[in-house]
Amino acid sequence: MEAFNDIYLNFSKKHGVTRFADSGWGWKPSSGGETFTLDQSQILSAQWSRAARGYEVKVLSRTDGVIQLDGFKQEDFDRIAKLFRVWYGINLENREHALRGWNWGKAEFGRAELSFNVANRPAFEVPYTEISNTNLAGKNEVAVDFSLPADGEVNGHLGGARFRGKKSAGAKDQLVEMRFYIPGVASKKEKKEDGEEMTDGEEGEEQNAANLFYETLMEKAEIGEVAGDTFATFLDILHLTPRGRFDIDMYESSFRLRGKTYDYKIQFDSVKKFMVLPKPDDMHTLITIGLDPPLRQGQTRYPFLVMQFKRDEEVNLDLNMKEELLESKYKDKLQSHYEAPIAVVVSDIFRGLSGKRISRPSRDFISHHEQSGVKCSIKANEGHLFCLDKAFMFVPKPATYISMDNIASVTMSRVGGAMAASRTFDITFTMKGGLAEHQFSNINREEQQPLENFFRAKGIKTKNEMADDSGAILAAALQDDDLASSDGEVANRGSADEDDESVDEDFHTESESEVGEEFDENHRSSDDSDDEMADADADADSDAADKEAEMEQRPKKKQKTAK
Repeated sequence: MEAFNDIYLNFSKKHGVTRFADSGWGWKPSSGGETFTLDQSQILSAQWSRAARGYEVKVLSRTDGVIQLDGFKQEDFDRIAKLFRVWYGINLENREHALRGWNWGKAEFGRAELSFNVANRPAFEVPYTEISNTNLAGKNEVAVDFSLPADGEVNGHLGGARFRGKKSAGAKDQLVEMRFYIPGVASKKEKKEDGEEMTDGEEGEEQNAANLFYETLMEKAEIGEVAGDTFATFLDILHLTPRGRFDIDMYESSFRLRGKTYDYKIQFDSVKKFMVLPKPDDMHTLITIGLDPPLRQGQTRYPFLVMQFKRDEEVNLDLNMKEELLESKYKDKLQSHYEAPIAVVVSDIFRGLSGKRISRPSRDFISHHEQSGVKCSIKANEGHLFCLDKAFMFVPKPATYISMDNIASVTMSRVGGAMAASRTFDITFTMKGGLAEHQFSNINREEQQPLENFFRAKGIKTKNEMADDSGAILAAALQDDDLASSDGEVANRGSADEDDESVDEDFHTESESEVGEEFDENHRSSDDSDDEMADADADADSDAADKEAEMEQRPKKKQKTAK
């Protein structure tokens, strides 16, 4: 047996002792804890390289992927190389990393990790188990998302990557996204790195290199394909947040959204809230899923998914699950066959697989139109506010969740002119602990009493400012009526009243009207002349001469000279 002290397993925060034997090797933390062991038959290959805490041994296993032991000294190489060769029959490869600092190179897909090589040396490697998602961010750009911490932020430190729970970062910051710019085209033959030959027809086929990289990474990292086949699939589901249509694949511990541009894999552990909200249009049902950590699309985060289903759309679905598994693990949770509205089927399968509780609108609230939600706006975004038993939910955008435990008070007020305020009102939620307040505007005046009754039933401190300004609104309305019915007073005309009313000395009136139009009673239009009507069939030249003579007899209009 060979033993080495102060060795770190998979970037662990605490060091431990590593022992090698002919049957395999193991690692045990010095301060006590879970021990990791690997059988000799599971070892496929090993390499030695410079690392953060000295030198590391990277072991590729059959089932656990890449395992890293960090903290060795340079003089340990001969001992470790000998024991790998004698006990395991494996040559310990001494691999040097590229230190040129270039940001361009070649990406190679290995068996368990993605390697970025510069001048035929690896600049960095990314294990597939740490990749949570990948998307085509552009025509020649691929975004790679890394797994987020298991416990979120704990005491200012991130716990490490969550997927399969093997890597644990000890620093405060963690890399969560990387983008590759991949120009040009590539053939499908380059997709295979294990030497497998392609057929002649596929060998010459070329496609966009970024698309090929994206498809290969999806396959290698098994994004969305976890723990067997899908249990259920729903095609072309409309999502209001993020906007688009996605196919939904249900797995045992996660679900996947497949769109034309983006693919998302979401663990059921990330689902914190699940709400079924009947839309007040009597035609659709909204399913809202709260996520923590939120879904990321570039720089945009989506803490809520909002799906919309038609109420009258029914679906016949046979669950793709073995009877033994259905009876043993999901008995009384799932059915083998569903025939119901699609929103009901989706919510039932979500609840059965994830074990999450479904929240629905409170029975204590019924709007004026006998609905579960009221129409309102957040700034310029229209949506609906739903009253739940312990919270308020505004959908679709921006999806806003307000817990009743965090509400200090609710203020009901009118904003705007007298006419606008008489039809709608606003409500403002003042939050505890100095949190930002939430304001919902343009609520129908008829919904005031149902909302006020609900607030009081839930024990929420309510302030109604609309009663205070009712006198002002009434006075404004009366003033408008007085202005409309007044005959003796002239309304303020602004700058029009500033004109000088003195007589213009340059303006002289004459006996005949200057208008010269059909509105002048002294003017005889050519259209009204009986003589001209009688001679309507005369020569065209004669008519033109008569009109010209008539125009000469009209008094010339004098121009008004400006002072």
